[in-house]
Amino acid sequence: MSLKFTILGCGSSMGVPRTDGYFGKCNPKNLKNHRSRCSAILQTKSDNILIDTSPDLRSQLISNKINKIDKVLYSHMHADQTHGINDLRVFYIKNKKPIPIFADKKTSKHLISTFSYCFKSYNKEYPAILKMNLIKDKLLIKDGIKNISIKSIKVEHGNVNSICYIFDKKLAYISDVSKIYEKDYKFFKNLKYLVIDCLWYKNHPSHLNLEQSLKLIKIFSPKKAILTNLHSELDYKVLRNKLPNNIVPAYDGLKLYF
Repeated sequence: MSLKFTILGCGSSMGVPRTDGYFGKCNPKNLKNHRSRCSAILQTKSDNILIDTSPDLRSQLISNKINKIDKVLYSHMHADQTHGINDLRVFYIKNKKPIPIFADKKTSKHLISTFSYCFKSYNKEYPAILKMNLIKDKLLIKDGIKNISIKSIKVEHGNVNSICYIFDKKLAYISDVSKIYEKDYKFFKNLKYLVIDCLWYKNHPSHLNLEQSLKLIKIFSPKKAILTNLHSELDYKVLRNKLPNNIVPAYDGLKLYF
């Protein structure tokens, strides 16, 4: 098994605790209830591929001793997935070349407009640190001497689209979703891991709740499912005790191997 996937952050848009220190129903003594905003990283023998740049990216990378980023995949344009983008600057300095970024058309346009200084060279002191690429249906990345596939699937996330990424047909990462189209269900079969949005117990216009997440997990039948994008309403231990053995809540720093 040469691929390592790390959940860098598994919290909802305000994290747990919130900026004002509010833990909600989460027990602050349990470190698995301390959740930064959603981001993840896939590490192959050759490359480190980051998924989203959360506002907590700097501390996430330091905590996980990650000192190399080769590519970045974006799921969508919301602030909790993009506003750590400036922390990629150090990897431009280390790599001595712009970092390839992959996103859909709408997210690409938003990133270039909002963070133009990252994509445009102004002078020698402030060069472009990122290079935008439109995400394709399938992307191949290096894993030593072989390639692995990354499939992108468009899903609904309230009134915007989000991208689900499926790595090597074994792990699907879908942190922000309200609906997966039935025509795409076939891509979620026979997975080793399904990392899926589960905001809280109630309905929400932009996210799956626990009931909806469990329903999809039952349909897809992965070997193991991991619930992410967890709100302060969801205490780790309380939620864990509600779930069968093959479904677990995520926590910051959780590692999956395949």
